Amino acid sequence: MFRRRKPEDELAMAVYRQVAEQARMPELFEACGIPDTLDGRFDALALHAALMIDRLRREPDGEVLAQAFFDAMFKHLDLTLREIGIQDLGVGRRIKIMAEGLHGRALAYRESLNGGGSTPLAEVLRRNAYGGRSPEDPEMVGRLEAHVRAYARTLETTARNDLIK
Repeated sequence: MFRRRKPEDELAMAVYRQVAEQARMPELFEACGIPDTLDGRFDALALHAALMIDRLRREPDGEVLAQAFFDAMFKHLDLTLREIGIQDLGVGRRIKIMAEGLHGRALAYRESLNGGGSTPLAEVLRRNAYGGRSPEDPEMVGRLEAHVRAYARTLETTARNDLIK
């Protein structure tokens, strides 16, 4: 309760707010076809969070920053689940499932974007970014792929202090 805040906690929370805002952009749901459901919103958040975690890891204190970001994200998700009425006993289980989901998605996105995997990014997105319901229209997946590639390029060239606008 009276624990002293670490310097990376404030940056991580501010970066998390930016990522959450990015993941709620209407174009993701309208033009790219991510379902505007609880699962779809988590998938959009997980996608953007995975890219940000990779970006944060490139900092000299990257592992500490990435962990602080992860902690801020899941603290917020825990609070959100409680606010929507999930019972206390179910929150921990759901958070664990969400954390595992983020980890699996992050690995798939990283491999695909960095050319280390055999699965093209469009297919990885189709499997992971649509709340279990991939759109029939391949153009929607193509638009999401273009968005992801542009966001990843932007993060690559963004200085640490500019990660929070």
